[in-house]
Amino acid sequence: MKNRIKELREAEGWSQGALGEKVGVSRQAINAVERGKHIPTLQLAFKFAKTFGLRIEEIFVPQEN
Repeated sequence: MKNRIKELREAEGWSQGALGEKVGVSRQAINAVERGKHIPTLQLAFKFAKTFGLRIEEIFVPQEN
């Protein structure tokens, strides 16, 4: 699963820690999602969408094999 979390976070000028506080997870969790090491729960995906004012599909894109 590819995502635009890092791009969107940096465009807002937020650190990983700041974004983590906004969505209720640790900085380490944000780092893992950004690097593609962790696929977030649906609940967390909705929190990202609300925080960035986007739809989930605009943030997360399935990887083509």
